[in-house]
Amino acid sequence: MSKITRGRLPKSKSTVSKRARNSKLPPAAKPKRDKSAAKTATKSGQSRAVAKPVKPWTAAEVHEAFSRFRKANPEPKGELEHLNPFTLLVAVVLSAQATDAGVNRATRALFEVADTPRKMLALGEEKVRDHIRTIGLYRNKAKNVIALSEKLIAEFGGEVPRTRAEIESLPGAGRKTANVVLNMAFGERTMAVDTHVFRVGNRTGLAPGNTPLEVELGLERVIPAEFMLHAHHWLILHGRYTCLARKPRCEVCLINDLCRWPEKTV
Repeated sequence: MSKITRGRLPKSKSTVSKRARNSKLPPAAKPKRDKSAAKTATKSGQSRAVAKPVKPWTAAEVHEAFSRFRKANPEPKGELEHLNPFTLLVAVVLSAQATDAGVNRATRALFEVADTPRKMLALGEEKVRDHIRTIGLYRNKAKNVIALSEKLIAEFGGEVPRTRAEIESLPGAGRKTANVVLNMAFGERTMAVDTHVFRVGNRTGLAPGNTPLEVELGLERVIPAEFMLHAHHWLILHGRYTCLARKPRCEVCLINDLCRWPEKTV
């Protein structure tokens, strides 16, 4: 009789699954928790929870603050050197992301040879660029100076217009530029908000805001009309020489008793 050979039987599903369960597989990787983000969230959450709203200034306090500014400096002046409304406009356009002192050094020689739009066009972009190359973004600013000179001649008879919208339509000119020109050249009671005014408005609590426009409108709401002609100059000078960005000089501040800044040093 021939020998019967039995083949191996196929493994049952239960056996396979049992062995699979018993095999040592690497544990599934758990998502790492961003500890730094958690800490940041916690801290920011705490800061929001404990932050106290700044007490608004009273009308009497605002009047007192600007009375002190007026007494200390009755006729404040802007520090950008200029000869007429046109050179003031050019100086303000050039002052973006630059210091007034740096602009003055560059424009003294420029304005000697080009103090009108037509003279500026005759000088040409290349020579304008040579005059202002010590100022940041001088190439683009030279283009804007030539372009705004062309537009003044073509649309405004070579004169600087006297409305905010028209000034803002000029190349390189924005709302701050318009406010400075309207105030300094034409005596309008405007509030030009630069980095100094923005800092003072927020730090003191006089006119808190997230944008320059918010601070501008806030200051216009609280400052009495009798102070508005010189208000932006007082605030610029206060921010530039007293309420400094890194080390404010609280000990010599004229309004340190009125200021709402919780970190003031007096």
